[in-house]
Amino acid sequence: MADVNQAAVAVVNATAGAASAAVSRGQQIWDTILGYLALYGMKVVAAILIVIIGKWCARMLAQLLENMMVKSKINPTLSSFTKNIAYFGLLIFVIVAALEKLGIQTTSFIAIIGAAGLAVGLALQGSLANFAAGVMMIIFEPFAVGDIVEAGGASGTVTEIQIFSTIITTVDNKKVIVPNSRVTGDKITVYPRQQKKA
Repeated sequence: MADVNQAAVAVVNATAGAASAAVSRGQQIWDTILGYLALYGMKVVAAILIVIIGKWCARMLAQLLENMMVKSKINPTLSSFTKNIAYFGLLIFVIVAALEKLGIQTTSFIAIIGAAGLAVGLALQGSLANFAAGVMMIIFEPFAVGDIVEAGGASGTVTEIQIFSTIITTVDNKKVIVPNSRVTGDKITVYPRQQKKA
């Protein structure tokens, strides 16, 4: 009988010890979670606030830039494009700032963005040349829509000046789309509107 009692006491003690160890382990896990929340919780909240406020500020600044360009009578296409570029550039800055607040090292992230930008730039080299030429044409206006021109190997009436190309309608009513880099890379002859090209 004494052996049974001792065995029962041993089982109760082992069960109590296991329960105590489980409670202790659970308390350690809970303390660890609370420690992480205390350490990173405010950082996560701060990063979320940086993204929300930064996105709002980026949108407002990009809109302000577009409004200033429109008031300066800059071409609406260029104004809209500049607004989008400014917005996404500011948004990248905001995301990098939020990641930095979380404690993530952003130097490698910035290097990756730079390398990707270089790769895209090299892949789109011809398009970027056309874009740059289009921006210069919109700013300096060597000719306007409706002018009769010889440019980029085509001659006729300019019907549209786009960011990447210029559309010229020939005298026999053909539509010629000339890349802007070809237009600005060669001589441009603009005939007065009242004078008909011979």
